[in-house]
Amino acid sequence: MARTSLPLTVTLGDLKKHVDARVRSGKYASASEVLRAAVRALDREDDAIRGALREAINGSLNDPRPSIPAEQVFSGLRRRHARRRREKA
Repeated sequence: MARTSLPLTVTLGDLKKHVDARVRSGKYASASEVLRAAVRALDREDDAIRGALREAINGSLNDPRPSIPAEQVFSGLRRRHARRRREKA
């Protein structure tokens, strides 16, 4: 396999034992393969989060209910917070 990037030095600390265990298991041929798989997993996680956020935003934008003015929302939140503080006291 031709190298398409320059070597990178990474300090893993306590995580090195996890990388080494994965290589020893035979699932990965090298620490580089483990780290590439980890970055791909992070990319998938980021994509899933972005997708969920996009879905929530679109759902909100497509909600047919009328918008609530910000001051009304914050006023309600202040009342709720004050009530909870009183209940805890």
